[in-house]
Amino acid sequence: MSRVFAYCRVSTNEQTTDNQVREIVAAGFNVDPKRIITEIVSGSVAALERKGFALLLNKLESGDVLVVTKLDRLGRNAMDVRSTIEMLDAAVIRVHCLALGGVDLTSPAGKMTMQVIAAVAEFERDLLIERTQAGISRAKAAGTHCGRPNRLTPDSSKQVLARLKDGISVAALARELQVSRQTIMRIRDTAVVG
Repeated sequence: MSRVFAYCRVSTNEQTTDNQVREIVAAGFNVDPKRIITEIVSGSVAALERKGFALLLNKLESGDVLVVTKLDRLGRNAMDVRSTIEMLDAAVIRVHCLALGGVDLTSPAGKMTMQVIAAVAEFERDLLIERTQAGISRAKAAGTHCGRPNRLTPDSSKQVLARLKDGISVAALARELQVSRQTIMRIRDTAVVG
């Protein structure tokens, strides 16, 4: 007979996993209290880097069932969730998510659901990248400096160019101005191109 485990996670000490445990029991899963793993850890931490989840993995065996209330309990993003479910599926551990109607995510229907979720996540990531690049282009066109602030003022940059012309080395200027050699070379190379 399959053993049933529950994994319940909250992000802060002010929160409790009690509601998640109640939801799992109310959904009809009979979970021995010794098989309920609870932990307080940020959702931004990958599932495999969480102490409680690692403890859970050590307890799970082939044929076991893992129940979570929401998909985000299993990872920091859609890709992390997908890899976690694939790893559990490879170990023949079924994964049920109550927020998705209790579907077994390792079943054919669950795998299709995961593919749709992964496709939506990839689409959202691509849109974010596209919007970010458009914003950077717009800022550059408006003359706004993008990226890290310049370490040297425009006047200091002119002095760097003059000193380089006088034969001072890049390394000596970098030490004197307490900046990296790359900063000096960037000023030099920009002046050559410009």
